[in-house]
Amino acid sequence: MAASLPAGFDAAATAARRRLLAASVTDRALLAAGAAPARNYAANVYPFRASSHFLYLVGAPVEGAVLSIGGGDPGTLHVPTPPPDDALWHGVTPDRDALSALLGLPVRPLEELASGEAALPTPGGDPLVERVLRRRPTLEHPKDGALADAMIDLRLRHDAHAQAELRRAAEATVAAHRAGMAATRPGVREHVVRAAMLEAFFRRGMDAAYGPIVTVHGEVLHQRASEGTCEAGDLLLADGGAETAGGWAGDVTRTWPVSGAFSATQRELYAAVLAAQEAAIAKVAPGVRYRDVHLASCVTLTRGLIDLGILRGDAEELVADGVHALFFPHGVGHLLGLDVHDMEDLGDRAGYAPGRARSAQFGLSYLRLDRDLAPGMAVTIEPGFYQVPGILEDPARRAWAGDRVDWMRLAAFADVRGLRIEADVLVTEPGAAVLTAALAKDPDALPVGAAARAQLD
Repeated sequence: MAASLPAGFDAAATAARRRLLAASVTDRALLAAGAAPARNYAANVYPFRASSHFLYLVGAPVEGAVLSIGGGDPGTLHVPTPPPDDALWHGVTPDRDALSALLGLPVRPLEELASGEAALPTPGGDPLVERVLRRRPTLEHPKDGALADAMIDLRLRHDAHAQAELRRAAEATVAAHRAGMAATRPGVREHVVRAAMLEAFFRRGMDAAYGPIVTVHGEVLHQRASEGTCEAGDLLLADGGAETAGGWAGDVTRTWPVSGAFSATQRELYAAVLAAQEAAIAKVAPGVRYRDVHLASCVTLTRGLIDLGILRGDAEELVADGVHALFFPHGVGHLLGLDVHDMEDLGDRAGYAPGRARSAQFGLSYLRLDRDLAPGMAVTIEPGFYQVPGILEDPARRAWAGDRVDWMRLAAFADVRGLRIEADVLVTEPGAAVLTAALAKDPDALPVGAAARAQLD
Protein backbone atom coordinates (compact mmCIF):
# COMPACT_ATOMS: atom_id res chain seq x y z
CA MET A 1 0.00 0.00 0.00
CA ALA A 2 1.05 3.64 -0.38
CA ALA A 3 2.65 5.58 2.45
CA SER A 4 -0.54 7.57 3.03
CA LEU A 5 -3.80 6.24 4.44
CA PRO A 6 -7.22 6.54 2.81
CA ALA A 7 -9.04 9.81 3.43
CA GLY A 8 -11.28 9.38 6.45
CA PHE A 9 -9.13 6.68 8.05
CA ASP A 10 -9.70 6.48 11.81
CA ALA A 11 -7.31 4.27 13.81
CA ALA A 12 -9.37 4.59 16.98
CA ALA A 13 -12.54 3.40 15.21
CA THR A 14 -10.89 0.35 13.64
CA ALA A 15 -9.17 -0.53 16.94
CA ALA A 16 -12.52 -0.40 18.74
CA ARG A 17 -14.05 -2.71 16.13
CA ARG A 18 -11.21 -5.19 16.51
CA ARG A 19 -11.63 -5.20 20.29
CA LEU A 20 -15.34 -5.91 19.96
CA LEU A 21 -14.79 -8.75 17.50
CA ALA A 22 -11.94 -10.26 19.55
CA ALA A 23 -14.20 -10.28 22.59
CA SER A 24 -16.98 -12.07 20.73
CA VAL A 25 -15.04 -14.88 18.99
CA THR A 26 -13.18 -17.53 20.93
CA ASP A 27 -11.51 -19.05 17.87
CA ARG A 28 -8.52 -17.57 16.08
CA ALA A 29 -10.07 -16.02 12.98
CA LEU A 30 -8.38 -15.08 9.69
CA LEU A 31 -9.71 -12.24 7.56
CA ALA A 32 -8.01 -11.83 4.19
CA ALA A 33 -7.77 -8.61 2.20
CA GLY A 34 -7.58 -10.50 -1.09
CA ALA A 35 -5.63 -9.55 -4.19
CA ALA A 36 -6.36 -7.94 -7.54
CA PRO A 37 -7.21 -10.55 -10.21
CA ALA A 38 -5.28 -10.45 -13.47
CA ARG A 39 -6.75 -9.26 -16.75
CA ASN A 40 -5.41 -11.86 -19.20
CA TYR A 41 -1.80 -11.66 -17.99
CA ALA A 42 -0.24 -11.29 -14.54
CA ALA A 43 1.08 -7.72 -14.79
CA ASN A 44 -2.24 -6.29 -16.01
CA VAL A 45 -4.64 -6.41 -13.10
CA TYR A 46 -8.08 -5.09 -12.26
CA PRO A 47 -8.18 -2.31 -9.65
CA PHE A 48 -7.68 -3.77 -6.20
CA ARG A 49 -10.55 -3.53 -3.76
CA ALA A 50 -10.00 -5.15 -0.37
CA SER A 51 -12.57 -7.41 1.26
CA SER A 52 -15.11 -5.31 3.14
CA HIS A 53 -14.72 -7.37 6.33
CA PHE A 54 -10.99 -6.68 6.23
CA LEU A 55 -11.56 -2.96 5.56
CA TYR A 56 -13.99 -2.74 8.46
CA LEU A 57 -11.33 -3.92 10.91
CA VAL A 58 -8.13 -2.52 9.36
CA GLY A 59 -9.37 0.58 7.55
CA ALA A 60 -6.87 0.44 4.68
CA PRO A 61 -6.54 -1.78 1.58
CA VAL A 62 -3.34 -3.76 2.24
CA GLU A 63 -3.22 -6.11 -0.72
CA GLY A 64 -2.44 -9.74 0.07
CA ALA A 65 -2.58 -9.18 3.84
CA VAL A 66 -4.39 -11.33 6.40
CA LEU A 67 -5.69 -10.12 9.77
CA SER A 68 -5.44 -12.66 12.57
CA ILE A 69 -7.79 -11.96 15.47
CA GLY A 70 -9.55 -13.72 18.35
CA GLY A 71 -8.44 -16.64 20.44
CA GLY A 72 -6.60 -14.20 22.68
CA ASP A 73 -5.20 -12.11 19.81
CA PRO A 74 -6.68 -8.55 19.65
CA GLY A 75 -5.47 -8.23 16.08
CA THR A 76 -2.22 -8.87 14.19
CA LEU A 77 -1.77 -7.97 10.55
CA HIS A 78 0.30 -10.33 8.44
CA VAL A 79 1.62 -8.76 5.24
CA PRO A 80 3.49 -10.23 2.27
CA THR A 81 7.15 -9.40 1.82
CA PRO A 82 7.49 -7.37 -1.38
CA PRO A 83 9.81 -8.68 -4.13
CA PRO A 84 13.21 -6.96 -4.50
CA ASP A 85 12.12 -4.95 -7.56
CA ASP A 86 8.80 -3.83 -6.07
CA ALA A 87 9.91 -0.22 -5.57
CA LEU A 88 10.79 0.00 -9.28
CA TRP A 89 7.23 -0.69 -10.36
CA HIS A 90 5.13 0.53 -7.43
CA GLY A 91 7.24 3.10 -5.62
CA VAL A 92 8.45 3.03 -2.06
CA THR A 93 5.98 1.49 0.37
CA PRO A 94 6.12 1.52 4.19
CA ASP A 95 8.00 -1.29 5.89
CA ARG A 96 6.30 -3.35 8.59
CA ASP A 97 7.23 -1.00 11.43
CA ALA A 98 6.01 2.05 9.53
CA LEU A 99 2.81 0.25 8.54
CA SER A 100 2.24 -0.74 12.16
CA ALA A 101 2.56 2.90 13.23
CA LEU A 102 0.19 4.04 10.48
CA LEU A 103 -2.52 1.46 11.18
CA GLY A 104 -2.19 1.17 14.94
CA LEU A 105 -1.79 -2.61 15.20
CA PRO A 106 1.07 -5.13 15.17
CA VAL A 107 2.34 -6.09 11.70
CA ARG A 108 4.20 -9.34 11.04
CA PRO A 109 5.42 -11.17 7.92
CA LEU A 110 2.78 -13.18 6.11
CA GLU A 111 5.09 -16.17 6.27
CA GLU A 112 4.60 -16.28 10.04
CA LEU A 113 0.86 -16.91 9.71
CA ALA A 114 0.72 -20.49 10.91
CA SER A 115 -2.55 -21.04 12.73
CA GLY A 116 -6.22 -20.24 12.43
CA GLU A 117 -9.54 -21.92 13.10
CA ALA A 118 -12.14 -19.78 11.31
CA ALA A 119 -12.35 -17.53 8.26
CA LEU A 120 -14.85 -15.90 5.95
CA PRO A 121 -15.01 -16.81 2.26
CA THR A 122 -13.03 -14.41 0.04
CA PRO A 123 -14.04 -13.91 -3.62
CA GLY A 124 -11.60 -15.98 -5.64
CA GLY A 125 -10.38 -17.67 -2.47
CA ASP A 126 -7.14 -17.12 -0.58
CA PRO A 127 -4.63 -19.97 -0.95
CA LEU A 128 -2.67 -19.11 2.19
CA VAL A 129 -5.75 -18.96 4.41
CA GLU A 130 -6.95 -22.25 2.98
CA ARG A 131 -3.54 -23.80 3.56
CA VAL A 132 -3.51 -22.64 7.20
CA LEU A 133 -7.08 -23.81 7.83
CA ARG A 134 -6.50 -26.98 5.76
CA ARG A 135 -9.88 -26.38 4.15
CA ARG A 136 -11.83 -23.81 2.14
CA PRO A 137 -13.84 -21.37 4.31
CA THR A 138 -17.58 -21.93 4.13
CA LEU A 139 -20.49 -20.54 6.11
CA GLU A 140 -21.71 -24.10 6.62
CA HIS A 141 -18.68 -24.77 8.84
CA PRO A 142 -19.65 -24.11 12.50
CA LYS A 143 -16.63 -21.91 13.28
CA ASP A 144 -16.87 -19.91 10.05
CA GLY A 145 -20.59 -19.49 10.61
CA ALA A 146 -19.99 -18.22 14.16
CA LEU A 147 -17.44 -15.72 12.81
CA ALA A 148 -19.94 -14.57 10.19
CA ASP A 149 -22.58 -14.04 12.85
CA ALA A 150 -20.15 -11.99 14.96
CA MET A 151 -19.24 -9.81 11.96
CA ILE A 152 -22.91 -9.30 11.07
CA ASP A 153 -23.65 -8.29 14.65
CA LEU A 154 -20.90 -5.66 14.49
CA ARG A 155 -21.56 -4.31 11.00
CA LEU A 156 -25.36 -4.04 11.15
CA ARG A 157 -25.26 -0.85 13.23
CA HIS A 158 -22.78 1.75 12.03
CA ASP A 159 -20.55 3.54 14.52
CA ALA A 160 -19.90 7.30 14.39
CA HIS A 161 -16.97 6.95 11.98
CA ALA A 162 -18.96 4.78 9.59
CA GLN A 163 -21.88 7.21 9.66
CA ALA A 164 -19.54 10.09 8.81
CA GLU A 165 -18.15 8.10 5.88
CA LEU A 166 -21.66 7.28 4.63
CA ARG A 167 -22.47 10.99 4.71
CA ARG A 168 -19.33 11.72 2.66
CA ALA A 169 -20.36 9.09 0.12
CA ALA A 170 -23.88 10.56 0.03
CA GLU A 171 -22.56 14.07 -0.68
CA ALA A 172 -20.47 12.83 -3.60
CA THR A 173 -23.41 10.77 -4.87
CA VAL A 174 -25.67 13.83 -4.86
CA ALA A 175 -23.03 15.79 -6.80
CA ALA A 176 -22.74 13.00 -9.37
CA HIS A 177 -26.47 12.93 -10.05
CA ARG A 178 -26.52 16.69 -10.47
CA ALA A 179 -23.67 16.35 -12.96
CA GLY A 180 -25.61 13.66 -14.81
CA MET A 181 -28.69 15.87 -15.02
CA ALA A 182 -26.52 18.71 -16.33
CA ALA A 183 -25.09 16.49 -19.08
CA THR A 184 -28.52 15.33 -20.26
CA ARG A 185 -30.05 16.66 -23.45
CA PRO A 186 -31.84 15.15 -26.47
CA GLY A 187 -29.37 13.41 -28.75
CA VAL A 188 -26.69 12.77 -26.10
CA ARG A 189 -25.43 9.23 -25.63
CA GLU A 190 -26.10 7.51 -22.32
CA HIS A 191 -22.38 6.96 -21.75
CA VAL A 192 -21.77 10.73 -21.85
CA VAL A 193 -24.12 11.17 -18.90
CA ARG A 194 -22.48 8.20 -17.17
CA ALA A 195 -19.04 9.75 -17.70
CA ALA A 196 -20.18 13.03 -16.12
CA MET A 197 -21.33 11.13 -13.04
CA LEU A 198 -18.07 9.19 -12.77
CA GLU A 199 -16.06 12.40 -13.13
CA ALA A 200 -17.87 13.82 -10.11
CA PHE A 201 -16.68 10.84 -8.06
CA PHE A 202 -13.11 11.06 -9.33
CA ARG A 203 -12.88 14.80 -8.65
CA ARG A 204 -13.56 14.05 -4.99
CA GLY A 205 -10.94 11.32 -4.72
CA MET A 206 -13.61 8.63 -4.78
CA ASP A 207 -14.72 5.88 -7.13
CA ALA A 208 -18.02 4.29 -8.07
CA ALA A 209 -19.38 1.85 -5.48
CA TYR A 210 -20.72 -0.24 -8.39
CA GLY A 211 -21.08 0.03 -12.14
CA PRO A 212 -23.54 2.93 -12.62
CA ILE A 213 -26.76 2.21 -14.49
CA VAL A 214 -27.56 5.04 -16.93
CA THR A 215 -30.24 4.09 -19.43
CA VAL A 216 -33.45 5.09 -21.18
CA HIS A 217 -34.46 1.44 -20.73
CA GLY A 218 -35.11 1.55 -17.02
CA GLU A 219 -37.22 -1.59 -17.31
CA VAL A 220 -33.93 -3.52 -17.44
CA LEU A 221 -33.25 -3.50 -13.71
CA HIS A 222 -29.49 -4.12 -13.87
CA GLN A 223 -28.73 -2.67 -17.29
CA ARG A 224 -24.96 -2.76 -17.81
CA ALA A 225 -24.57 -1.09 -21.18
CA SER A 226 -24.87 2.68 -21.64
CA GLU A 227 -24.68 2.77 -25.43
CA GLY A 228 -28.12 4.15 -26.24
CA THR A 229 -29.11 7.66 -27.26
CA CYS A 230 -31.30 9.89 -25.12
CA GLU A 231 -34.21 11.19 -27.15
CA ALA A 232 -36.85 13.81 -26.40
CA GLY A 233 -39.76 12.06 -24.70
CA ASP A 234 -37.52 9.50 -23.00
CA LEU A 235 -37.06 9.09 -19.28
CA LEU A 236 -33.44 8.56 -18.26
CA LEU A 237 -32.89 6.33 -15.24
CA ALA A 238 -29.56 6.84 -13.47
CA ASP A 239 -28.53 4.57 -10.60
CA GLY A 240 -25.10 5.41 -9.23
CA GLY A 241 -23.29 5.85 -5.94
CA ALA A 242 -19.88 6.98 -4.74
CA GLU A 243 -17.41 4.87 -2.81
CA THR A 244 -15.12 6.69 -0.39
CA ALA A 245 -11.40 5.86 -0.33
CA GLY A 246 -12.15 3.76 2.77
CA GLY A 247 -14.77 1.73 0.89
CA TRP A 248 -18.05 3.21 2.20
CA ALA A 249 -20.87 3.37 -0.34
CA GLY A 250 -23.62 5.62 -1.56
CA ASP A 251 -26.51 4.37 -3.71
CA VAL A 252 -29.09 6.62 -5.35
CA THR A 253 -31.44 6.38 -8.30
CA ARG A 254 -33.17 9.26 -9.98
CA THR A 255 -35.30 9.24 -13.11
CA TRP A 256 -35.62 12.44 -15.13
CA PRO A 257 -37.06 13.52 -18.49
CA VAL A 258 -34.44 13.95 -21.20
CA SER A 259 -36.23 17.02 -22.55
CA GLY A 260 -36.54 18.58 -19.09
CA ALA A 261 -40.31 18.18 -18.89
CA PHE A 262 -42.44 15.16 -18.03
CA SER A 263 -45.35 14.15 -20.23
CA ALA A 264 -48.70 13.98 -18.43
CA THR A 265 -48.53 10.19 -18.13
CA GLN A 266 -44.91 10.23 -16.99
CA ARG A 267 -45.71 12.79 -14.33
CA GLU A 268 -48.66 10.73 -13.04
CA LEU A 269 -46.60 7.58 -12.64
CA TYR A 270 -43.66 9.52 -11.19
CA ALA A 271 -46.01 10.94 -8.54
CA ALA A 272 -47.22 7.44 -7.68
CA VAL A 273 -43.66 6.14 -7.22
CA LEU A 274 -42.66 9.23 -5.23
CA ALA A 275 -45.63 8.74 -2.89
CA ALA A 276 -44.57 5.10 -2.40
CA GLN A 277 -41.04 6.18 -1.51
CA GLU A 278 -42.20 8.84 0.94
CA ALA A 279 -44.58 6.38 2.63
CA ALA A 280 -41.72 3.91 3.07
CA ILE A 281 -39.30 6.53 4.43
CA ALA A 282 -41.94 7.74 6.88
CA LYS A 283 -42.17 4.19 8.24
CA VAL A 284 -38.43 3.85 8.93
CA ALA A 285 -37.83 3.90 12.71
CA PRO A 286 -36.20 1.74 15.40
CA GLY A 287 -38.10 -1.47 16.01
CA VAL A 288 -39.95 -1.42 12.67
CA ARG A 289 -39.64 -4.55 10.58
CA TYR A 290 -38.10 -3.72 7.20
CA ARG A 291 -40.56 -6.07 5.49
CA ASP A 292 -43.32 -3.74 6.69
CA VAL A 293 -41.45 -0.78 5.17
CA HIS A 294 -41.47 -2.67 1.87
CA LEU A 295 -45.17 -3.47 2.13
CA ALA A 296 -46.00 0.16 2.93
CA SER A 297 -44.37 1.21 -0.33
CA CYS A 298 -46.21 -1.57 -2.21
CA VAL A 299 -49.63 -0.60 -0.86
CA THR A 300 -49.09 3.12 -1.55
CA LEU A 301 -47.90 2.45 -5.10
CA THR A 302 -50.84 0.10 -5.68
CA ARG A 303 -53.29 2.77 -4.54
CA GLY A 304 -51.70 5.13 -7.02
CA LEU A 305 -52.05 2.61 -9.82
CA ILE A 306 -55.70 2.06 -8.88
CA ASP A 307 -56.31 5.82 -9.01
CA LEU A 308 -54.72 5.88 -12.48
CA GLY A 309 -56.98 3.05 -13.64
CA ILE A 310 -54.14 0.59 -14.24
CA LEU A 311 -55.12 -1.77 -11.43
CA ARG A 312 -58.56 -2.75 -10.17
CA GLY A 313 -59.48 -3.91 -6.68
CA ASP A 314 -58.52 -3.35 -3.07
CA ALA A 315 -54.90 -2.21 -2.63
CA GLU A 316 -54.16 -4.44 0.38
CA GLU A 317 -55.66 -7.49 -1.33
CA LEU A 318 -53.74 -6.84 -4.54
CA VAL A 319 -50.47 -6.60 -2.60
CA ALA A 320 -51.28 -9.71 -0.57
CA ASP A 321 -51.77 -11.60 -3.85
CA GLY A 322 -48.64 -10.06 -5.38
CA VAL A 323 -50.40 -8.39 -8.32
CA HIS A 324 -48.46 -5.16 -7.77
CA ALA A 325 -45.22 -7.09 -8.45
CA LEU A 326 -46.12 -7.15 -12.14
CA PHE A 327 -44.92 -3.52 -12.07
CA PHE A 328 -42.76 -3.43 -8.92
CA PRO A 329 -41.04 -6.83 -8.81
CA HIS A 330 -38.09 -6.10 -6.50
CA GLY A 331 -37.69 -5.29 -2.82
CA VAL A 332 -37.82 -1.70 -1.62
CA GLY A 333 -34.12 -1.68 -0.72
CA HIS A 334 -31.24 -3.25 1.16
CA LEU A 335 -28.54 -2.66 3.75
CA LEU A 336 -25.92 -0.03 2.91
CA GLY A 337 -22.40 0.24 4.28
CA LEU A 338 -18.99 -0.95 3.12
CA ASP A 339 -20.78 -2.60 0.22
CA VAL A 340 -23.62 -1.12 -1.73
CA HIS A 341 -25.58 -4.27 -0.84
CA ASP A 342 -23.92 -4.54 2.53
CA MET A 343 -22.79 -8.00 3.64
CA GLU A 344 -24.62 -9.79 0.84
CA ASP A 345 -21.49 -11.92 0.47
CA LEU A 346 -22.85 -13.62 3.59
CA GLY A 347 -26.23 -14.18 1.94
CA ASP A 348 -29.54 -14.15 3.78
CA ARG A 349 -27.65 -14.84 7.00
CA ALA A 350 -26.98 -11.07 7.02
CA GLY A 351 -30.17 -9.77 5.45
CA TYR A 352 -32.69 -11.96 7.28
CA ALA A 353 -33.09 -12.14 11.03
CA PRO A 354 -32.84 -15.61 12.60
CA GLY A 355 -36.10 -17.48 12.12
CA ARG A 356 -37.09 -15.49 9.02
CA ALA A 357 -36.84 -16.76 5.47
CA ARG A 358 -37.56 -15.46 2.01
CA SER A 359 -41.09 -15.67 0.72
CA ALA A 360 -41.75 -17.85 -2.33
CA GLN A 361 -44.14 -15.24 -3.75
CA PHE A 362 -43.04 -13.50 -6.94
CA GLY A 363 -41.81 -10.02 -6.03
CA LEU A 364 -41.60 -10.55 -2.28
CA SER A 365 -39.05 -13.29 -2.95
CA TYR A 366 -36.58 -10.57 -4.07
CA LEU A 367 -36.73 -8.70 -0.76
CA ARG A 368 -33.07 -8.47 0.34
CA LEU A 369 -33.68 -7.44 3.95
CA ASP A 370 -36.05 -8.68 6.64
CA ARG A 371 -34.76 -7.46 9.98
CA ASP A 372 -36.12 -5.13 12.64
CA LEU A 373 -34.52 -1.73 12.18
CA ALA A 374 -32.21 -0.33 14.87
CA PRO A 375 -30.37 2.97 15.35
CA GLY A 376 -27.21 3.04 13.28
CA MET A 377 -28.50 0.82 10.48
CA ALA A 378 -28.38 2.29 6.97
CA VAL A 379 -30.77 1.20 4.24
CA THR A 380 -31.92 2.27 0.80
CA ILE A 381 -35.53 3.03 -0.06
CA GLU A 382 -36.10 2.58 -3.78
CA PRO A 383 -39.57 1.72 -5.11
CA GLY A 384 -40.15 1.77 -8.83
CA PHE A 385 -42.56 1.14 -11.69
CA TYR A 386 -41.46 -0.95 -14.68
CA GLN A 387 -43.02 -2.33 -17.82
CA VAL A 388 -40.89 -5.43 -18.29
CA PRO A 389 -41.90 -7.30 -21.47
CA GLY A 390 -40.79 -10.63 -20.02
CA ILE A 391 -43.31 -10.15 -17.20
CA LEU A 392 -46.20 -8.31 -18.80
CA GLU A 393 -46.22 -10.35 -22.03
CA ASP A 394 -46.10 -13.69 -20.26
CA PRO A 395 -49.44 -15.43 -21.03
CA ALA A 396 -49.54 -17.23 -17.70
CA ARG A 397 -49.05 -14.02 -15.71
CA ARG A 398 -51.64 -12.17 -17.78
CA ALA A 399 -54.14 -14.96 -17.22
CA TRP A 400 -53.38 -14.97 -13.49
CA ALA A 401 -53.81 -11.18 -13.24
CA GLY A 402 -57.07 -11.34 -15.19
CA ASP A 403 -59.22 -8.24 -14.99
CA ARG A 404 -57.25 -6.90 -12.04
CA VAL A 405 -55.08 -5.15 -14.65
CA ASP A 406 -56.68 -2.85 -17.19
CA TRP A 407 -54.39 -3.63 -20.10
CA MET A 408 -55.95 -1.05 -22.40
CA ARG A 409 -55.48 1.68 -19.78
CA LEU A 410 -51.91 0.54 -19.24
CA ALA A 411 -51.17 1.11 -22.93
CA ALA A 412 -51.69 4.85 -22.37
CA PHE A 413 -48.53 4.84 -20.22
CA ALA A 414 -46.25 3.36 -22.87
CA ASP A 415 -43.80 6.27 -22.51
CA VAL A 416 -42.79 4.98 -19.07
CA ARG A 417 -40.51 1.98 -19.53
CA GLY A 418 -38.88 2.10 -16.12
CA LEU A 419 -38.92 4.57 -13.25
CA ARG A 420 -37.21 4.39 -9.84
CA ILE A 421 -36.56 6.90 -7.02
CA GLU A 422 -33.99 5.95 -4.37
CA ALA A 423 -32.64 7.48 -1.16
CA ASP A 424 -30.04 6.47 1.41
CA VAL A 425 -31.54 6.45 4.90
CA LEU A 426 -29.87 6.18 8.31
CA VAL A 427 -31.97 4.84 11.18
CA THR A 428 -31.70 7.17 14.20
CA GLU A 429 -33.08 7.16 17.74
CA PRO A 430 -36.02 9.42 16.83
CA GLY A 431 -36.67 7.83 13.42
CA ALA A 432 -34.64 8.36 10.28
CA ALA A 433 -32.26 10.75 8.53
CA VAL A 434 -32.21 10.84 4.73
CA LEU A 435 -28.53 11.13 3.87
CA THR A 436 -29.27 12.08 0.27
CA ALA A 437 -32.02 14.64 1.00
CA ALA A 438 -30.07 17.38 -0.80
CA LEU A 439 -30.80 15.76 -4.18
CA ALA A 440 -34.06 16.96 -5.72
CA LYS A 441 -36.83 14.46 -6.37
CA ASP A 442 -39.91 16.67 -6.70
CA PRO A 443 -40.97 16.53 -10.39
CA ASP A 444 -40.96 20.33 -10.59
CA ALA A 445 -37.50 20.59 -9.01
CA LEU A 446 -35.51 18.21 -11.21
CA PRO A 447 -33.11 20.47 -13.14
CA VAL A 448 -32.10 18.93 -16.45
CA GLY A 449 -29.74 20.17 -19.18
CA ALA A 450 -29.18 23.93 -19.22
CA ALA A 451 -31.12 24.46 -15.97
CA ALA A 452 -28.92 21.93 -14.20
CA ARG A 453 -25.73 23.39 -15.71
CA ALA A 454 -26.70 26.81 -14.44
CA GLN A 455 -27.02 25.39 -10.91
CA LEU A 456 -23.60 23.73 -11.20
CA ASP A 457 -22.06 27.03 -12.23
